[in-house]
Amino acid sequence: MLNSRSKFRLKVTHRVVEALYFYLFISPWVLGFLVFTLGAMVFSLGMSFTEWDMLRSSHFVGLRNYVELFKDRRYLHSLRVTAFYTFGSVPLSLVSGLAVAILLNQKIKGMTLFRTAFYLPSLVGGVASALLWTWVFNPEFGLLNWILALFGIKGPGWIFDPDWALPSLILMHLWGIGGGMVIYLAGLQGIPTAFYEAAEIDGAGAWHRFRHITIPMMTPVIFFNLIMGIIGSFQVFTSALIMTGGGPADATLFNVLYIYQQGFQAFHMGYASAIAWILFLVILGFTLLIIKSSAAWVYYAGELKGR
Repeated sequence: MLNSRSKFRLKVTHRVVEALYFYLFISPWVLGFLVFTLGAMVFSLGMSFTEWDMLRSSHFVGLRNYVELFKDRRYLHSLRVTAFYTFGSVPLSLVSGLAVAILLNQKIKGMTLFRTAFYLPSLVGGVASALLWTWVFNPEFGLLNWILALFGIKGPGWIFDPDWALPSLILMHLWGIGGGMVIYLAGLQGIPTAFYEAAEIDGAGAWHRFRHITIPMMTPVIFFNLIMGIIGSFQVFTSALIMTGGGPADATLFNVLYIYQQGFQAFHMGYASAIAWILFLVILGFTLLIIKSSAAWVYYAGELKGR
């Protein structure tokens, strides 16, 4: 009896020590999340019901900020710009990332070098990338128009033209597909080769193998990249701030950039907080919609999710 009790105490003590170490090691992240993320979110939610210019004390205005949002034409325009960017850049990056990953999944000599070359641009910082592409898009001496001129084609004004500014940023988004490409590549290498061998024996061509094996087996990866892509596209800020400042003629006035303008340029911090919370709800709504729809198209381990 004594031996069994002592063993039980040792087990309990060991578990307690493990738990203490666990909470000790995650405490920096927990504290950072509580102070800088959750705390800031709760603070901004409170500020969204006030009028505050960061210079004087705030005063409560109720839902006035939220009501004024839907009367603000520039705010509604920023939503349209952001939505156009999202529905243009996300499908394009999903398709191009998967296509590049399939090409880089071939077993040929020197493939590691090509994989590194396609992945490196995704490591370039936002400001550095924006400055580089400002030069690329320059209509007078930029790289793109110089290449087009070699073929006798007069290039557009790109980011300096209201009609081309937003499509230019969508095109620039392809510069960073390396991150998604690596995830696709990992997914492709996780597909058992026996599936392709069996399909080939049955007479399936390359297209049928891609359609009936590659795509279904890759749907969990596509699902992940789709959600991350939508979240990221709704939060575009650096490229618009550095390259266009929201112009020309508000053609690239993204929602997050408008939050910055209202909060840190016009000092309407309460109004900016309300915009931020509406954006949070929009992103949350799209994310939940995609998660809900995943039961119909995401394939997990031989069966459809939720069936």
